[in-house]
Amino acid sequence: MAIDKSSMKCNSPKRQVSGGKKFVVKACKGGREKIIRYGDANMKIRKSNSAARKSFRARHKCATAKDVFSARYWSCKNW
Repeated sequence: MAIDKSSMKCNSPKRQVSGGKKFVVKACKGGREKIIRYGDANMKIRKSNSAARKSFRARHKCATAKDVFSARYWSCKNW
C-alpha cells in the first residue's frame, strides 16, 4: 500500500498499517518533504521502564539527533 504524501500532515508521526515498520511520518523542513518509516514492528516500546529508556537513548545517541530527515531523530523524539 503506497502512502499518499499529500494527505499527510507535516512532522506528525502516525502508526503504519503495513510495510514492516511501526511508524511513518512526513518530515518537512525548508520546503523539502520526505517520508520516513521507522521502528521495528515486532518490538514493544518500553518508555515507562527508565532503564530501557536510558539504554535506548544512549545507544541511539539521542542527544545529538538533529536532522528531521532521519529515522533516528523521530525514534528519539518518541522516547
